Amino acid sequence: MEKLIKDALKLVNTDYAEIRIHEGVTTNVTYVGKELESIGENSTFGGCVRALFKGGWGFVAFNDIKNLPRYVEMACEQARFVGTQESKLAPIPVIQDHVKARVEINPADISLTDKQALCNKYNTMILSSEQIQTSSVRYLDSRGTVYFANTDGSFIVQETIFCGISLLAMARDGMNVQQAYHSVGDLRGYHNVLNLEQKTEEITKRAIDLLTVKPVNGGKYTVIIDPKLCGVFVHEAFGHLSEADFIYENEKMREIMVIGKRFGSDALSIIDDGSMIGEAGYSKYDSEGTPTQKTYLIKDGILTNRLHSRETAAKMNEQPTGNARAINYAHGPIVRMTNTYMEPRDYTFEKMLSEVDDGIYAIGALGGQTNMEMFTFSAEEAFMIHNGKIQEKVRDVVLTGNVFETLMNIDAIGNDMTIHGGLGGCGKGGQSPLRVGDGGPHVRIRNVIIGGR
Repeated sequence: MEKLIKDALKLVNTDYAEIRIHEGVTTNVTYVGKELESIGENSTFGGCVRALFKGGWGFVAFNDIKNLPRYVEMACEQARFVGTQESKLAPIPVIQDHVKARVEINPADISLTDKQALCNKYNTMILSSEQIQTSSVRYLDSRGTVYFANTDGSFIVQETIFCGISLLAMARDGMNVQQAYHSVGDLRGYHNVLNLEQKTEEITKRAIDLLTVKPVNGGKYTVIIDPKLCGVFVHEAFGHLSEADFIYENEKMREIMVIGKRFGSDALSIIDDGSMIGEAGYSKYDSEGTPTQKTYLIKDGILTNRLHSRETAAKMNEQPTGNARAINYAHGPIVRMTNTYMEPRDYTFEKMLSEVDDGIYAIGALGGQTNMEMFTFSAEEAFMIHNGKIQEKVRDVVLTGNVFETLMNIDAIGNDMTIHGGLGGCGKGGQSPLRVGDGGPHVRIRNVIIGGR
């Protein structure tokens, strides 16, 4: 493989070129209600060539590696046809490396029958209650190898093993339908999906309990968000705004996202770190062969960096951060997050809670959307806070607001932190789902607009 790739790169007649080859196996088991909807293994193999000439890119994806020299020529022809300016790529080290995947239990060592039996057990537990209308249990593992080489002289082999599961319970009482959800997934191996009986019971009970819970009264509240919702907020509301291709192409955001500008108190720091081994967004090198790193987006309340590919870094006179990622060989790399989180501080959850007379404790996120700096998120679960204590459960808690105002309204950051992966992922530019991690500690925010019914 190495000789074939290196020989093909000798044919390049452009400013720069790179080759990525992906090979892997994916296993899935999916139950919807009582039905086993899908089960099986799927092998994939393919690659791509990307060439740069006078600022213009050529890209060719393929499945037949025997014709690799021809694909290199095609990508170069495309680049030479569209290039009219100057090629700009920030320099990175020339790397020779083979990154092996290491997990406690390799999913490849577990039979498909055992994987199905595990999913069937969780699914049967969810469906055991008469108030549960339907369920969804989805298992996924994938193991793969990516070969990367470029005309700078790098040759990198990276192995990856991902494993995860999602559990959903949907309860119904007439027209009242409620759901609860749990998902895990990262690069630590098969033990991720074991011993989830308690979690399965919890989401089943939560979905049923929500049928009798009253909706929250809309208004402005002091809100404490848990680590999972903190991660979703950091990723969706702020992380995407930090992706340099978005900033570079958007004049309004260039005026807002000015390095050195204050975005929160001295206690606020937000980080993207692709070098966190085992987390869902881990990769030692990105899809351009750039080493991943810990990048402070906000440090001590000040906007410090943004996420870059080699091209955006060169265009903005900044340093590459290892955030050029492609979901597979059929796509070119674009600027993406890896593991994005808010750095913990010294507040205990108990102290944070004790200082709230009337507020809301919001847990997890069922979904949400962002539009520029505006965000909307639905909490999985929520409770009212009265006189410093967690009280009655409420539902239909939707948090909305301006991300920059919300960051300035953070007045307490916890000392606990978790990073969450899962079977879902990040979507951007038609590439979804890309595995990412996000997280943080408990966080308290003043004046959050809560929409209710």
